Amino acid sequence: MLSRGEAPAPVVKVVQPQSDTVDILVAKTDIAVGRSVTPENLSWQPWPVKAAGPLFIKRAARPNAIEELKGSVARSPFIVGEPIREQKLVKADGSGFMSAILPAGMRAVSTEISAETGAGGFILPNDSVDVILTREHNDEFVSETVLRNARVLAIDQTIEEKDGQKVVIGRTTTLALSPRQAETLAVSRKRGTLSLALRSLADARPAKDGLEEVEDRTGNVNFVRYGVTTVQTPR
Repeated sequence: MLSRGEAPAPVVKVVQPQSDTVDILVAKTDIAVGRSVTPENLSWQPWPVKAAGPLFIKRAARPNAIEELKGSVARSPFIVGEPIREQKLVKADGSGFMSAILPAGMRAVSTEISAETGAGGFILPNDSVDVILTREHNDEFVSETVLRNARVLAIDQTIEEKDGQKVVIGRTTTLALSPRQAETLAVSRKRGTLSLALRSLADARPAKDGLEEVEDRTGNVNFVRYGVTTVQTPR
């Protein structure tokens, strides 16, 4: 309570510092692998300038980005609110979605599987697998790994984990293979029974610099770099 003649204390206004923001393009909805992007899937969202990476699409630089990206196909999935990066999109240009998401230099090759040869149905698209050939040799059955670290593109017509689905039991799996690997798979199908061995996420890493190591049936090591194969014989 103020006494007579005493002036009221001044009111101090606290001004919250405002961080600079920039509008960037984000996913308005979940976008699954192989899905065509529509304007309804995208929106502009304020983003702190310091956190806006160089690969983010900024409204100031590309105000028509939503229209420009319409019809692109998702090479990798997006979740709601995730910044859109063109490295995860590809223009289909009228082609099917599989050819759009297939990496350059690779081939989509299908092979038959069952619950027994497909890890009991626990293999999902985007997993990595080894391909094992079981065949009869000198009245005995032998097994050998003919392909390593092959990426699963689809199982039957399923290219994504959907609606909480945990397993996909199909009759056909489609793998992303180099031309040399595709030939190995075709020959192996004629020689015996093929099984898929699911790889752990810890060692299912993409090859560096386009280089992947594949053991062939002779014990040689094939180095496949962007589709070009060289053979090295172990000493």
